[in-house]
Amino acid sequence: MEVSGGSSGGAAVDVQAGHRYRLPDFLNSVRLKYVKLGYRYLMSHLVTLCVLPLMAVVVVEAMNLSSDDLRRLWLDLQYNLVAVITISALLVFGSTFYALTRARPVYLVDYACYRPPDASQVSTAMFVERARLSGFFDESSIEFQRKILERSGLGDETSFPAAMLLVPPKPTMEAAREESEEVIFSALDRLFENTKINPKDLGILVVNSSLFNPTPSLSAMIVNRYKLRGNVLSFNLGGMGCSAGVIAIDLAKDLLQIHRNTYAAVVSTENITANSYHGNRKSMLIPNCLFRVGGSAVLLSNKPSEKKRSKYKLIYIVRTHKGADEKAYGCVKQEQDEQGKTGVSLSRDLMAVAGGALKANITTLGPLVLPITEQLLFLTALLRRKFLDGKTKPYIPDFKLAFDHFCIHAGGRAVIDELEKSLDLHADHVEASRMTLHRFGNTSSSSIWYELAYTEAKGRMKKGNRVWQIAFGSGFKCNSAVWEAMADVEAAPNGPWEDCIARYPVDLVY
Repeated sequence: MEVSGGSSGGAAVDVQAGHRYRLPDFLNSVRLKYVKLGYRYLMSHLVTLCVLPLMAVVVVEAMNLSSDDLRRLWLDLQYNLVAVITISALLVFGSTFYALTRARPVYLVDYACYRPPDASQVSTAMFVERARLSGFFDESSIEFQRKILERSGLGDETSFPAAMLLVPPKPTMEAAREESEEVIFSALDRLFENTKINPKDLGILVVNSSLFNPTPSLSAMIVNRYKLRGNVLSFNLGGMGCSAGVIAIDLAKDLLQIHRNTYAAVVSTENITANSYHGNRKSMLIPNCLFRVGGSAVLLSNKPSEKKRSKYKLIYIVRTHKGADEKAYGCVKQEQDEQGKTGVSLSRDLMAVAGGALKANITTLGPLVLPITEQLLFLTALLRRKFLDGKTKPYIPDFKLAFDHFCIHAGGRAVIDELEKSLDLHADHVEASRMTLHRFGNTSSSSIWYELAYTEAKGRMKKGNRVWQIAFGSGFKCNSAVWEAMADVEAAPNGPWEDCIARYPVDLVY
């Protein structure tokens, strides 16, 4: 999400992130505990890192033994029963331990994003006109929303659900269900069509929708529509914000470590119909301006047979939760205004909270992904600053050496701007995020998949490329997922960018 600075008394609000609302200079305030956490994650893979090279050395040496060497070894072992038993026990124990503790690879077979129909597109002028005709807002609120939109980075082709295009809008429960069904079923239909997977082969289903959680659940809705088998493991994640898509992937990954030879579908969406705000509190009007209809469906598998045709392999997921802090906990909150109208309120502390969560997340992620030279330079500067000279200029790790592509949650222009600056990225590194925000708006947890689709549609995804997906969410959370391309990846047929990729990138004027 993106928040803009506000003022009391209903006065005009500065819709851009001024100096008070920018992400903090987190590189000047990195805490060692997050660095240690990253190395702790790295040490969890130490067994694999040590055992595999050792086994490789043993195999190579064994292949170089001659028949005479093997004969002498056999004679020696015949007269040393203790050594034979000890070596055998160690081999059995080591093999068993490795088999039980090693992480099974998780492959991303394919994914699909919902592509809204042209008839659902809403321009800035249309948005303002419909807001005025709805009768929900006073003139001050309408002008506030117009200013937000003009500087938000959203284009004139973003989409609203059908119920929100009516005059006045009719956000009923039935209309909200229809929106979710259209988005989810469209994405899943396309996913099953592209992968040729029978829905009954799914063993795991994870759905995340932060604010719309009806009964029966959205996961039950999918089970009913596709007649999934009775023992499918289904989960419905709610109230977790825009970073819930990465959380859903993490849950599916953990389940795939336990349940072998199966598929997991992860569906990420948000519902606009049920969560539009019809009041005049400024802090609750911003989501109206930024959020648009969208969704994604991702097919994961741990089947070795799927490795050859899979697009990506999951490398790391790092999750950071700052909910123990009161400011972080309350900076994105669903509540009622003075007239009892429900909406999502964004605190003025949001950008600072997001910066703190980002700092913790990337400091933990760094030891896992950065080259050793970058880690040494960063750690040396950090220790010198902490213990010797507090005025030492911090060393900024070059994450461009670790990742080829960046999918920064398209929550708003200010967040993308500040991450570009803070991580010393180039314009092309944040192009996918900016263009996704321009074409589709903030689609919540699914935005990182529209961004990945943009990179593929441009023909930029090559074998071995690493992708960093990073998203923020209420609570407050910052979550990262790292993927590696299994081959050169081409855009999927009927992808979200198929009819417009030739027009992008576009020049953005604020």
